[in-house]
Amino acid sequence: QVQLVESGGGLVQAGGSLRLSCTASGSIFRINDMGWYRQAPGRQRELVAVITSGGNTNYGDSVKGRFTISRDNAKNTVLLQMNTLKPEDTNVYYCNAIVTTNSGSMITSNYWGQGTRVTVSS
Repeated sequence: QVQLVESGGGLVQAGGSLRLSCTASGSIFRINDMGWYRQAPGRQRELVAVITSGGNTNYGDSVKGRFTISRDNAKNTVLLQMNTLKPEDTNVYYCNAIVTTNSGSMITSNYWGQGTRVTVSS
């Protein structure tokens, strides 16, 4: 199995910055795409940013120009630099990774972290 552990969430004032980190561990053969999503109560989970194994990125419209996603393949880690934070960014942020494992057979699955809370005060 694969575990995703997030860190870096917290409380900041509007206009401030935070940096989220997510590290994958377990019986990893290969990590494909990695990304961040967020979900508010009563709403569907929405894309924040994704990055491919080759470094190509895609951002949700609401964060484009303010957030930057990157990855460190040697550490199985994805980072999200969040600048110019707004109260509307307050949410629980979930790390996501598409991972191929080899426990007798090759299986590619979609894994999720437990979530880290970001609170932006006005």
